[in-house]
Amino acid sequence: MELKVFYPQENPLQRARARLSGLVSFLLGCALALPQIAWSSETPVRQSGKPSVSFQEFTLKNGLRVILSEDHAAPTYSICVTYNVGSRDERPGRTGFAHLFEHMMFQGSANVGKGEHFILVLNNGGSANGTTNADRTNYFETLPANQLELGIFLEADRMRALDVTQANFDNQHHTVQEERRLNYDNRPYGRTAETVLDTAYDNFAYKHSTIGSMEDLNAARIDDARAFFRTYYAPNNATLSLVGDFQTETALALIKRYFESIPSQPSPPVPDMTEPEQTGERRKSLEDAFAQAPRIDIAYKIKQGNTPDWYALRMLGHIMAGDLSSHLYQKLVKELELVVSVSAAPDERRGTSLFRISLVVRPDKSLQEVERFVHEEIERLKKEPPADWELDKVRMKFRRQQAQELYSSLSRANALGHYAVYYNDPDLINTALDKIAQVTKADLQRVADTYLRESNRTVVTTVPKSKAATKG
Repeated sequence: MELKVFYPQENPLQRARARLSGLVSFLLGCALALPQIAWSSETPVRQSGKPSVSFQEFTLKNGLRVILSEDHAAPTYSICVTYNVGSRDERPGRTGFAHLFEHMMFQGSANVGKGEHFILVLNNGGSANGTTNADRTNYFETLPANQLELGIFLEADRMRALDVTQANFDNQHHTVQEERRLNYDNRPYGRTAETVLDTAYDNFAYKHSTIGSMEDLNAARIDDARAFFRTYYAPNNATLSLVGDFQTETALALIKRYFESIPSQPSPPVPDMTEPEQTGERRKSLEDAFAQAPRIDIAYKIKQGNTPDWYALRMLGHIMAGDLSSHLYQKLVKELELVVSVSAAPDERRGTSLFRISLVVRPDKSLQEVERFVHEEIERLKKEPPADWELDKVRMKFRRQQAQELYSSLSRANALGHYAVYYNDPDLINTALDKIAQVTKADLQRVADTYLRESNRTVVTTVPKSKAATKG
């Protein structure tokens, strides 16, 4: 695809640059740092008493999906562009590329200089970032309401004409490698999550981590980056969600003005997410030179997110180890003092997911004993349903979490894009809690019996590397 320079009739960058003032920027930044009230008196409320997010959907001629949600409670807005690409779309020998390209998206475009994206957003009192996981990549900004055109223009300019140069590529290539050293290779338990994925999964799509291997990052080339951009960063492979203080008609007109002339591309290949059934327990152990205490990670293959079983497992994870009153915390942390921390939850993937239990064990305690207690608790849950108060507690906890998560326009924009790209159903922002409420005790016992079994289990133990071995 030929990258063409696009000059808007009235360039919002010129106006934004002209308005920059150190004092004004500081005051706007302080104002945005204060908590924002997301719900107004006009926000519709469902009969269940929980807030409901109203939105409208549109599709541009080039295939860009647009979700607009007005909220005039605060003079700010958030924009999120979610691309249907993640590390699951990578091929062998190019792991880490989706995340590497996330960094490339901040290196400048036809009308925005290198590093200027962040400068323009910050100097106009806003914030910006991007994230990559196995199933999607997203980019987002929060800005004052009077800078609506700026946020829309910035996202459109880099979708239209990203500056994919050798210099930018080399710079971010080394940045990601350093990020890998910092967050994976040289920190406690940094390699544990990668080992769990590699051991539990057979399909390459989920078998590798999002950060990728150092060898694959070294092998990446500029032609790979250009091909990746052409394939995945097209309007028909993206969803734009906008939440906050704007008029829908005005916002939609601006989105059409800046996005609709960006050409669509052939639909990218859909990755094969088939995962064969596991027929026996898998085990692996690794030494960690940075860990001070042993850790046990137990993973079970489960259904993809947004399925009845997934919601039941999400609730089961909280009952097992979601807070101070949970079963494993009370037994292993408080009563027996075998571990210092424990967690249990399903991850959320568009394909086969994992229900993971993680425990940091006291250095003088037996890993085998801790693991035995975990398996005994699972078997007990299969036979004895949790009490009514436990289900009520978890449901109330999820309601509180949702209220907190939807407090800001950014959280809502991210959630709408997430549900649209993952499940083609942005209204899950309103209905996910209903699915949790429908989970019964029988469902909890059923999913425990179906998925939390030995033949479906992967166990990874991480032990501190001895000082003698480290010196050697």
